[in-house]
Amino acid sequence: MLAMLAVSGETEPDRIELARLCSRIENEWVGARTGLLDQIASLCGRNDCALRIDFRSLDVRLVALELDDYRLVTVDSGEKHTHARSGYNERRAECARACAELGIASLREATLAMAASLPVPLSWRARHVITENERVDAAVAALERGDMDKLGRLLDASHASLRDCYEVSTPAVEAAVRRCKRAGALGARIMGGGFGGHVIALLPPDAGRLDGAVEVRPGNGARVDSGS
Repeated sequence: MLAMLAVSGETEPDRIELARLCSRIENEWVGARTGLLDQIASLCGRNDCALRIDFRSLDVRLVALELDDYRLVTVDSGEKHTHARSGYNERRAECARACAELGIASLREATLAMAASLPVPLSWRARHVITENERVDAAVAALERGDMDKLGRLLDASHASLRDCYEVSTPAVEAAVRRCKRAGALGARIMGGGFGGHVIALLPPDAGRLDGAVEVRPGNGARVDSGS
């Protein structure tokens, strides 16, 4: 990832506040009710590191991404997605309704028992959020142990939840996931907000040929260009 950040003056900007500003522009001008994931990743990324982001406190922790001969690759499903015109905003609204019905500020405060008390599909949406949060921390632990098999299983579980509980997959995405698995991927998951787009897969050293796969590696966030 290569990006440039143009600023006036000599003071390094607060990157989290810049991420907030970028998110407001996407929310209010573009009409996509996105969060801060892409913005924080673009501004705070580091070479060979994943980011564990707490979106309530906005704490960002670097997690070493030491894959050895394993590879993370992306595969295009061939189906374009656009947040503002897809079901992405609807999913955000459903999560907000689930919170309102449970009387909580965030689904971070919900339990699976609480989710089960909700009507369908709100119960499914809440279940995905709750279990996905658990998978994030399990993935961090797997990376810290160098347990690639576990990481692959978590990718598969995440995709299954996005498909069945959050309902953001499509036939084209499922076909891309199957191609990854046939090539020997330890796990594969839809990327981004769903309803098309790319799939990310974890390939072991002995994986077969996967046409169209592009290897991805995390890089440093946007560098500052003060215009001097």
